[in-house]
Formats: sequence, structure tokens, C-alpha cells
Amino acid sequence: MTENPIIFHGDISPDEIAKSLLAEFNHGNLRAQQFGSGNLIVVQIGSHEFTRSGGPTTLSVAIRKVEDGVSIQMGKQSWLGVAASLGQTVLWTWRNPWNIISRLDDLAQDIEHLQLSDKVWEFIENQAYTAGLSFELSERLKRFECAYCRTANPINESNCISCGAPLGNLQPITCLNCGFVIKRGEKICPNCGEKI
Repeated sequence: MTENPIIFHGDISPDEIAKSLLAEFNHGNLRAQQFGSGNLIVVQIGSHEFTRSGGPTTLSVAIRKVEDGVSIQMGKQSWLGVAASLGQTVLWTWRNPWNIISRLDDLAQDIEHLQLSDKVWEFIENQAYTAGLSFELSERLKRFECAYCRTANPINESNCISCGAPLGNLQPITCLNCGFVIKRGEKICPNCGEKI
């Protein structure tokens, strides 16, 4: 996997997301398959091996269980076959402009395959929104344990609600871009590199 993971906080399992991806992308010219189960699942989405038009492509999505949520990481799309198919279309059209008519199906399929990773991310974000997931920590994880009396305190409390001890700025927060848990005072997210 190459892209930085996106972390969605909320009540969902990797299996639920994997099933949604399989249902959405395992039809037509695309084939989706699942590898693994439980806390780590990889869904591979690619062009069907018997596709009549366009070049082959594949994309892997790793879904990992994290505390009170899931981490989703997408690999780089393998699109060498799509590039070869587009190159063939250009070559045939250069030789004879009328050849483009016979390559319209290939061209349309190649363009659709080039947009695959964007479509997968859009689908995942829609599923997360529908399931009520967010980049914010769950209420359980927002609690901070007092070092003196071990009482769980809500986030942003300056003093312990039980013993009154100062809690300081150690309470966790998340990056609003990717959901990664960061320390207070960090200026740049260590996961996605965005300014906080």
C-alpha cells in the first residue's frame, strides 16, 4: 500500500466495508475479490479478465480495524494495460483518423478505468457518511484518564472531575483531514502531512 491511510472513527467493521465494496464494484467490466477476514481485509478491484474493451487495471484497498473505527489505505492503481490500450488507440488514429470509430469502446473503458481510484474513494466516503462515521474520536476515546486517581475525564477538561488535579494538554485530538490521532501542539499531521 502506498497512500496514507484514512481513519474513520465509529462503529463499523472491516467486513462491513469490504462487503459494500464487493457489492458495488463486482459487476460489469470490473471484478472485486476479498482476501483475509477479521481485523485486516484487502479488497482487490480490477478489470474483468474477459473484458472485450480497454486495457487491464487493478487496485487494492486495505481495511484494518483500529480502536473504535477502521483505517483504510488504497494502493497505487496498476494501469499499465490501460496506458498500452490508450497508446494503441492513438497509434491507430494517427495512421487513419477513421480508426477512432472502431476504438470508441476501448477509449470509453480506458477513461472509466483511469477514474477507478477516485470512484472507490468517493464510494468509501459516502458509506462512511451513511454509517455515521467521522474523523473525530469516539466519546470513549475522548476521555482522558487522570494520572493521580485514574478517573476518566471528558476531553478539554482542565482539571480532573474527581480529584481536581490538573490534566494539562495531553488529551488526544484528531487530524480533520485524515482522522489520525495526533498530539496537541503538533503543527503538521504525521500521517497525511496537512497543516493542523
